Amino acid sequence: MLKKRINSVIICLSAVWGSTLFTQTCSAQAKQPTQAPVTYLNQAWSDQDRAAYYWTSQGSALLSYDIYLALQVAGSDGLFNSPKNSDRLGLLTEPTNPKINPDGLPIGIAKAVVSSGQFKGVYAGMTCAACHTGQIQYKGQQVRIDGGVPNRLNAIAWIQSLNASVQETLENPERFQAMLERIRSRGPVDESDLRMRLETDAVFVSKVANLELAIPFHPGPGRMDALSGINNLFMSIDTDIIENLRLSTAPVKAPFLWNASQSAWVQWSGVAENPIARNHSEALGVFVRTDLSSARAIAGTFESTHDVRGLIKLEELLRRLAPPAWPEQILGKLDQGKVEIGAKLFAKHCLECHTAYPYRWGAERLQGKRMIENALVPLSVIGTDPAQLNSPSFDSKATFKTGQLSPLFNGKTLVTASEYFAQIHDKMIIQNIELAKPFSAQEQILMNGYLSQTYTPMVNKGPVNSYKAAPREGAWSSAPFLHNGSVPNLYELLSPESERSKRFYVNREFDPVKLGIDTSLQARGFLFDTQLPGNSNAGHAFQSGNGKGIIGPELSVAERYALIEYMKSIPKLPGQVTPFGGPANPVIAAEDPLWFNTKHPY
Repeated sequence: MLKKRINSVIICLSAVWGSTLFTQTCSAQAKQPTQAPVTYLNQAWSDQDRAAYYWTSQGSALLSYDIYLALQVAGSDGLFNSPKNSDRLGLLTEPTNPKINPDGLPIGIAKAVVSSGQFKGVYAGMTCAACHTGQIQYKGQQVRIDGGVPNRLNAIAWIQSLNASVQETLENPERFQAMLERIRSRGPVDESDLRMRLETDAVFVSKVANLELAIPFHPGPGRMDALSGINNLFMSIDTDIIENLRLSTAPVKAPFLWNASQSAWVQWSGVAENPIARNHSEALGVFVRTDLSSARAIAGTFESTHDVRGLIKLEELLRRLAPPAWPEQILGKLDQGKVEIGAKLFAKHCLECHTAYPYRWGAERLQGKRMIENALVPLSVIGTDPAQLNSPSFDSKATFKTGQLSPLFNGKTLVTASEYFAQIHDKMIIQNIELAKPFSAQEQILMNGYLSQTYTPMVNKGPVNSYKAAPREGAWSSAPFLHNGSVPNLYELLSPESERSKRFYVNREFDPVKLGIDTSLQARGFLFDTQLPGNSNAGHAFQSGNGKGIIGPELSVAERYALIEYMKSIPKLPGQVTPFGGPANPVIAAEDPLWFNTKHPY
């Protein structure tokens, strides 16, 4: 009965959202030019490091691997895994390599081997690299930004297209037979087993496409309401409690990852400080499978496809990732006079919240190590879009049903999202770490970000209704700006709200003058409308007056361009990696009278 209700919800949501937005988005992306050779910046990674980041599995088990490789695009003869289709949907591609990428997977689609349990099998699924790798396009040249903003990835369109392709193959005998023959060309396969796996996978992919990522309107490339998506997967799809489903109404852009491992707080809202907890949760968002409805789950034993060692490997790589330095040979030489003026303006107007190397550092953790202390600025001050902070993830009211899992909550039938994750997710982390052992004592300390030797459920000690102000190195590459990607370039971010674009096209062309999306290109890309819910471009404004959202005085045009030039100049050294655990002589945030949270403690 419940499965029928879930299917009816899928049908209704598909009818409401339909395929129009999906078609418009994909057709716009499909018109982009063929990519030129890619320039890789010095971010302190070797080719092997880069490959490990692109294709190390986190345990995502979205679709059987052989099916993924042999699947055709719905309504087309082309393969879903083809570079042409990946580029159409915004996934970055790399050449096939017999050693590191023999099957020609795009960046962030990885092979996962689940060796035991009810989910045993070989799968294709997403990794963090899909949503945290950027690429700048300027006059036909391509510049890779590892750990950067996914300014072209259309994740919603990708999963919708995958779902359409899977469903068509399931329903069309000719499509299925063609897929079968392609798989057989690579090795033996049992037809009945293949059909059974396709049917099982099709149910999961459909739920992800229509329920986990339930959207009232298309957010466009580079954005997704990841927190709501994780909630939907973990508290509704995996539990079969359809009443826990929520619309994803707070799309944000994925932040850059350099210095994330070194930071005291992660996420736009500063809600997590333990790296293994953050990464284990993030893996849910890229389609890890879990069992939260069986008798074992009700008894408190949770099975999932999480790859803890993969999560640790990725975290270790990110600790060694440097922010990207401005490539003068491609984007133009810096005006050092403007850089000097901009540095003084940054110190005057920005340094209270944002930092630049060598940053501000927090209190000592284990072994005397410290993390970068980010300012956490209340919504009442910064004045940016409140949708994410108003989402169910931060709701203090108990609105999520516990269903069959109520015995684990002492019989409570309704809990908050925080309560649910504290009770279920934390236990799952502990169980998965146990399954992945052995770890040395030092490995466990590193895994937990010097907070403890063993995983301890964390209580959020940060402020509510606040957004994090991250360090600015490499931020020149991170347009569009604000947490929800509602401001196309840095020039507009430094301008009064009245001068900002109400609508603009999100395209792939970089503007090195205003620093961001080239807004002169009309009717190319995805039309971003700041009047839609969750899309407000208000706040973080430099304009006359005072009050919510005004953070500085109105800047002259020359001052705006000087600040832009300074932002291009940091980091000053290519390949400059922030020491994990802090430098020898750190600037202590709590002792800095200029720091925002010294003046406004939480």
